[in-house]
Amino acid sequence: MRRLTGLLTTTTVLVSMAFSAGADELHVLNWKGYGADEPWAVEAFEKATGHKVINDFFNSEQEMLTKLRTNPGLYDVVMINAAFNDQAYAEKLIQPIEVSKIANAADISSEKASSPMLNHEGKVYGVPWVWGLTALAYNEKAFDTPPASISVMWDESHKGKVTIRDDAVEAMQFGAIATGQDINDIKDMDAVKAKLTALMPQIRTFWSSENDWNQMVASNQIDIGTYWSGSADRAKTQFKLPVSLMIPEEGAVAWLDAFSIPTGSKNVAGAEAFINYMIDPGFYVEWVTKVGAPVSANTKAVAALPEDSFNRKVMGDPEVAKRIQFQAPITDAQREKYLAVWQELKVNVK
Repeated sequence: MRRLTGLLTTTTVLVSMAFSAGADELHVLNWKGYGADEPWAVEAFEKATGHKVINDFFNSEQEMLTKLRTNPGLYDVVMINAAFNDQAYAEKLIQPIEVSKIANAADISSEKASSPMLNHEGKVYGVPWVWGLTALAYNEKAFDTPPASISVMWDESHKGKVTIRDDAVEAMQFGAIATGQDINDIKDMDAVKAKLTALMPQIRTFWSSENDWNQMVASNQIDIGTYWSGSADRAKTQFKLPVSLMIPEEGAVAWLDAFSIPTGSKNVAGAEAFINYMIDPGFYVEWVTKVGAPVSANTKAVAALPEDSFNRKVMGDPEVAKRIQFQAPITDAQREKYLAVWQELKVNVK
């Protein structure tokens, strides 16, 4: 840990020297409670660089895009799920990034750094930050033996104590996995609809934020539900809840989150410094240790974790890698179709 602290100190001192003069406000658009707004991290970044971080938040990718559209020039950094980077790029909501000015970007895995979802016409529009899964998290008090299959969601013994995120795309992709299909090329929507229809009587309620999910498990209202891997880690690490993540044998949805610089940013230098700080191994290890986090896209950051840590031992397991499917961009027509099906299904939940 001393070596990592030294690494972060060296990085932040260099950043401070580069950006302390003329530093300005830095407007960041992100998920609330998702690393980039951790008070200790914001304080350390501000102290090192002189930039004053002002956070704004969204609860869905669509809300994020709307905020970028309706507030041109307001934001300097935005966290975007890579599957939505194409849309932001097509609408000219984000601008090219000079990766050479972000030192820690050199340690991002080549596979993620070269993702076609983040690179357009030879230019970089997104710097990979973290990746993770939408899998299943369960209340340890409700299971004598840890579940292994996605079928547990349909188990009658958990009726009324199941939850799923209120997101049409994620729900359809979850249904695709449950019916043995490719989440990015669903051939049989009827099968997905039938499977999710059978799930609705099991549902207690839908969730839209980590706080929703955590409050339900804390009050013992739910046994199991879809959840993000980093969120499950935070639930156990930060909030001491009896929660464990389960990656079903049938598979899970994988996603890659990246930082982009919105078009019209008034503090590009600050944005570059912020992105560099957020992918620094020192910050990442502290984030995982204090709070819980997804897997860093920075290979040096992951290597700095203990060998038996979940993000190395489990998320780095080749057998797990074989059964996860990364989200790819979808068309507006697909999104509208998914939304129509989802709204129809939710009517059956009281």
